[in-house]
Amino acid sequence: MTLTESGPAPADPESRTDSHCPYCALQCAMTLGSSGTVGARDFPTNGGGLCQKGWTAGTLLGSPARLTTPLVREDGELRPASWDTALDLVAARLRRLRRDHGPDAVAVFGGGGLTNEKSYLLGKFARVALGTSQIDYNGRFCMSSAAAAGTRAFGLDRGLPFPLTDVGEADVVVLVGANPAETMPPFVRHLHGARTRGGLVVVDPRRTPTAQLATLRLAPAPGTDLALALGILHATVEAGRVDESFVEQRTTGFDAVWRVAAAYWPERVERLTGVAAADQRRVATMLAGARRAYVLTARGAEQHASGVDTVSAWINLALAHGLPGRPGSGYGCLTGQGNGQGGREHGQKADQLPGYRRITDPAAREHVARVWGVAPASLPGPGRSAYELLDALGTEDGPKALLVFGSNPAVSAPHAAHVVERLAALDLLVTADLVLSETSALADVVFPVTQWAEETGTMTNLEGRVLLRRRALPPPRDVRTDLAVLAALARRLGQPAARFPAEAEEVFAELRAASRGGPADYSGVSYDRLRAGEALYWPVPDDDHPGTPRLFVDGFAHPDGLARFAAVDHTGPAETPDDEFPLVATTGRVLAQYQSGAQTRAIPELHDTAPTVVVEVHPDTAVGAGLADGDEARVVSRRGAVRARVRTEPSMRPDVVFLPFHFPGEQRANLLTNPALDPTSRMPEFKVCAVRLLPSGGVS
Repeated sequence: MTLTESGPAPADPESRTDSHCPYCALQCAMTLGSSGTVGARDFPTNGGGLCQKGWTAGTLLGSPARLTTPLVREDGELRPASWDTALDLVAARLRRLRRDHGPDAVAVFGGGGLTNEKSYLLGKFARVALGTSQIDYNGRFCMSSAAAAGTRAFGLDRGLPFPLTDVGEADVVVLVGANPAETMPPFVRHLHGARTRGGLVVVDPRRTPTAQLATLRLAPAPGTDLALALGILHATVEAGRVDESFVEQRTTGFDAVWRVAAAYWPERVERLTGVAAADQRRVATMLAGARRAYVLTARGAEQHASGVDTVSAWINLALAHGLPGRPGSGYGCLTGQGNGQGGREHGQKADQLPGYRRITDPAAREHVARVWGVAPASLPGPGRSAYELLDALGTEDGPKALLVFGSNPAVSAPHAAHVVERLAALDLLVTADLVLSETSALADVVFPVTQWAEETGTMTNLEGRVLLRRRALPPPRDVRTDLAVLAALARRLGQPAARFPAEAEEVFAELRAASRGGPADYSGVSYDRLRAGEALYWPVPDDDHPGTPRLFVDGFAHPDGLARFAAVDHTGPAETPDDEFPLVATTGRVLAQYQSGAQTRAIPELHDTAPTVVVEVHPDTAVGAGLADGDEARVVSRRGAVRARVRTEPSMRPDVVFLPFHFPGEQRANLLTNPALDPTSRMPEFKVCAVRLLPSGGVS
């Protein structure tokens, strides 16, 4: 009991609900009060900590920026409308476009922040209610390269195939293209063991807050990460440090990999990357001497036109040291978006069906069609990937209508000005949104939907652990869930009401059945088990199964149980500097903002911390461009120009500039970025484009 001068303090009248943060894939545990107040909760991933975004997450619930009524465009302006008016209008126009141009005239674009239930129902809605193959999602921009590389190597993709707490016991951790100190700050506690043992290696061209914690920082030129991995592998072989018994017994394909790596001796790689040969050899020695070691990659390794091969090169290094599938060691990828893992497992990706099944697999089509109550032949095949879908909008052979759920491609897509042009060319643009994002501001119809705290649903965090986020408070009166929007549209498009339920637990029960027997098998996960606090990592193939926190211990997911080395070679970025564009621009995040910034920019505390875009440059680079710290500059690429304040940073490479991608209008970093795509993952090359730096009034 807490005493005050006047007696016992009154009991807290506010009810509190256990939940998880609405932002990154760490899915930090928190409690949420009925008034929207946030409290930290102890949980393995966050240990009772939250970052600035987590602590302020409740602010948006009552924000004046919230959308609270449907909007319909009339005479060029978005005006309030009733739900029936908005839904009837959308359904009528979708029917007409499908009748006149076929089912692929309508496209759907989802998001990696949607719950598992929403991801599942969105994929089902596209393929059953609309009959379209044209569905993809913004996770194609952040996880697809690691997913493809992991599947190629191990036969299965799960971001971390082990609990995150295992990393805390490591002697050595090699972080490649990751800045968790800003992107997911509570993660840093899991690096403490490697730091105290002198074994934290950070690979990043910038001296980020994470890099400042490192025992050893490697700063390769952007786009040369693959060459660096080959150099460290060469050093491993050169020193006789390969785990030969592991390679012989648990892998295949090493000889082909060595034939490539043999040409990448560390001194040659130093010339390609700028990373000292001695440091390459030091990393090889650190990994070989560690009892417990991890290689972890993130967006810096993936967001390239050769992202799959780059991630494969780091997986090769991990395999050569015998890390994957060994308790206490391994390879993993740090998933970015809140449901970046679950969001790609249940059908909103162009080539997949629920349970991480391939849409081209006849057995998968038959199984899912049976659950959905439709004929397998009625399901469309694979459609366009995310950027290719956006690029085709409004063209002669492309979609005429687009429905967007949980994404803001007007800011987040590469070559953003071109994407906005394509959005404007549509006959119909419909969004479901919390706030009037830059994409929703272009829409013909905007549906106001609930936030994380106003609905129940499951998320799958970066470890493959399925988590239940409970509804803590009611939404505004005229706001509906995304599930309810999809259900209402499906009915208006002629679907039986029972085929598209609007209650999350009912949708999840169907998801369980659809995923049964697939690589990502959720059939043994239930709301009751999650409410009881069970830690369930997929696959969970039946109701009595305890889940699978550690994959690959007894064998990899290929039919022969062996991991595959991939013989990959360094080709460099799709666009390199020249006399006209002499610098390299790379993009990323800052602590106070998240993704396209549509939500975090509406939170005053976060906006005040990081209100505008900055361009981070070496002081000499600024002087060479006639600029000083704090000046307004223009950063120009072949695709567009960004206005940004200069921030000089002596640790920057003189040939590199950095811009965060959270800001709108002329501050959009993605006005610059190159939509060159990885041939396998179809991931755009966000991390490298050639630019020049000018004073704001300078001639382009």
